[in-house]
Amino acid sequence: MKAKSRGDFILFFVVLILIVFGAVMVFSASYYETIALGGNPFSYLVRVSAWAAAGLVLMFALTFVPYRIYYAMAPVMLLVGIALLCLLFTPLGTEINSARRWIQIGPVTIMPGEIAKITAIWFVAYFYTKNKAMTRSLRRGFMPILILTLIYFVLIYKEPNLSTALILVGIIFSMIFLAGGNLAHIGSTLIAGGVGIVFLLVSGANEEHTKRFTGFLHPFEDAQGEFYQTVQGLLALGSGGVYGVGPGNGIQKALYLPFAQNDFIFAVIGEELGFLGCSALLLVYLILIWRCVQIAMNAPDRFAMLVASGITVMLALQVILNVAVVTALMP
Repeated sequence: MKAKSRGDFILFFVVLILIVFGAVMVFSASYYETIALGGNPFSYLVRVSAWAAAGLVLMFALTFVPYRIYYAMAPVMLLVGIALLCLLFTPLGTEINSARRWIQIGPVTIMPGEIAKITAIWFVAYFYTKNKAMTRSLRRGFMPILILTLIYFVLIYKEPNLSTALILVGIIFSMIFLAGGNLAHIGSTLIAGGVGIVFLLVSGANEEHTKRFTGFLHPFEDAQGEFYQTVQGLLALGSGGVYGVGPGNGIQKALYLPFAQNDFIFAVIGEELGFLGCSALLLVYLILIWRCVQIAMNAPDRFAMLVASGITVMLALQVILNVAVVTALMP
């Protein structure tokens, strides 16, 4: 019973800071777009706040569930995750901007790619806990997870959603490494996968992905086309300077920067709060990841360690990749 009462209050406080800050910045970034569409300018704020409240309630409720139940449920949740991805290619899948990444159920929108990350972490931790003795085996320890990774990758890539597919691969292979997998298996597979991606890009199998990978270094050469969003994001960051133009005073969110409240909210933060604001935000994320690492290192057993490690890697990769894309450091 004593273990149940323990909690990481630094982690909880950091999460609360990010939730409140995120809700405020989403409201600021979405204000002009919602007005232009004839909607309530507070709609995003209300929606984000409602989901945040629901998430906090669910978090507290789950603290009373013995986490060993998650171990028993892992195979079922794996099937649920894959089934949701398959549903995207049925009439239940919703296509937006030439991508089929969402399932619409009444007023609720589900993004199976995000659920797949959690179910993958869940199952890989279960697999390497149950089959600890076979972790370094190519046939019985590595190949089953490699096949699972390929299934996930193909389903998510076909949406298309290459970024989520690559993040998922990064999460799973990090967990294989942390579970004690054979470095030769991991390294050779990643090299082969990298060669395969390069081949897809060179062959032009997906023209959009090819253009993004080859042209992101010179986004201003196509500032009104493929890299319009990237350029507007860079202009927002440049306009913010060191101190920013002030909360709510950003210009790029006024229908210049597409999806300002989603993919490129870091650009809005940079414009309104400047370099110092962005640095402070990244520091908070660094504290979040540090606390997650501490939890993983002090986990009571192998399953808990792997789950915590997978979630930590997921958070770290998403922060790094989002900031890198907005700042044009990568495609």
